[in-house]
Amino acid sequence: MKPASLFISMFVFAFSPSLQAEQGSNLLDIYQMALNSDPTLAAVRSGNLAMQEKIEQGKALYRPTVNFTTDASHSETDIRYLGSNAVYRNAGRESFDVFGFGVNFTQPILRRENWVQYQQAKTQVSQADKQLIQSEQDLMLRSAQAYFDVLLAQDQIDLVNSQKAAITRQLEQAQANFEVGTATITDVNEAQARFDLLQAQEITAINDYEVRKRAVQAITGQLPGRLATVRQNLQTRPPQPQDMEQWVHLAAENSLALSIQQETLRLATQEIERMSAGHWPTLDMVGSYVDNRAGGSPNGFGSDLQNATIGLKLNIPLYQGGAVSSRVREAIANQQKAQDEVEAARRKSELDTRQAYLNLTGSVAQVQAYEQALRSSQSQLDSTNLGYEVGVRNSVDVLNAQQQLFTAKRDLLQARYSYLMNVLRLQFAVGLLTETDLADINQRLVLTSASPD
Repeated sequence: MKPASLFISMFVFAFSPSLQAEQGSNLLDIYQMALNSDPTLAAVRSGNLAMQEKIEQGKALYRPTVNFTTDASHSETDIRYLGSNAVYRNAGRESFDVFGFGVNFTQPILRRENWVQYQQAKTQVSQADKQLIQSEQDLMLRSAQAYFDVLLAQDQIDLVNSQKAAITRQLEQAQANFEVGTATITDVNEAQARFDLLQAQEITAINDYEVRKRAVQAITGQLPGRLATVRQNLQTRPPQPQDMEQWVHLAAENSLALSIQQETLRLATQEIERMSAGHWPTLDMVGSYVDNRAGGSPNGFGSDLQNATIGLKLNIPLYQGGAVSSRVREAIANQQKAQDEVEAARRKSELDTRQAYLNLTGSVAQVQAYEQALRSSQSQLDSTNLGYEVGVRNSVDVLNAQQQLFTAKRDLLQARYSYLMNVLRLQFAVGLLTETDLADINQRLVLTSASPD
């Protein structure tokens, strides 16, 4: 996209939230808003930006350091000399000023600790980059979960309203039959009880819908309007490849959680090297220039001194009370701790991948089973209604059949949302979740004209 077009698109997106809410939003719209507004991701981005400075700080360890110093003073003295040789000196009060400045520099030549710290800085930056990618993938999951939670709450309201309409018709029919004497008061009371229960369920559903919308607002900064829902002809597909161990192998190569923990182990190993460097000698090039001017002295003589020096400074540590050896042992223990945490992360990665794979394959079967259950429930309701009309079924049977039908619809909708989320969770478990996966899910959504608002 050209820069001008990109700027216009960002401007329209940023300043037209109400227009977008009126037109409706899909999953990618919610995710794009979350990218710009989610405070959790923003915090990780800022942390990553700060961590990038570690590289420059590591390079600075091998660059020269230069300091400028200056001083000025005024002295008042009163001196007496004793002895025969004191006749050549000025005794009594003296008043004089002293001014001086100097420049010192140090250029490290051999400092193993600095080299290791620079390597640690690169490891820390690499770890921060992976944490940022993981946070971006996590945002995709959180956005999708919040999105489908709103859809499920929205569908629950629709189902309650549809069920209320069906029971209202059943209640009216039961009252009419009771008045003509073809039904008992039990049929009326049963229908009325079901209707009253749905009234309470509707309140709960509406409240849950409002809560779910606020969860989206916490990510995007805006209350969602109409949302695209799942297509009725949703096609479920098993994971590819269909071998679970291949997915475990992918996780071992690409899991961000495991890779971040491995970077922690690398840091711990480098820390052993850094602590061991305390036994190494250091070699620096040092230099200075000093210009001191004194208008007098307690002896009565002033001076004007300029001095420049340059040389090498070698420091060989001999004994530091055992502190260096203790720090090395501490670093070794921390390395073992990091190694254990890597193993724990590896096992968790394998478990999460297997669980995500099984959940996805299970949700594929669930969607198919609930689709069949919905067809069967519809057939049962049709048969029950027919039996009620000819007098072989009562109103309670009809109400139960209606309840079973709406339960099957709710379970099917929930299974479809779970299937789509499990597709994303499997990709996240192996560290390969991208916006392309989110776009693929978005293709299975369609925007309707109705809204429970």
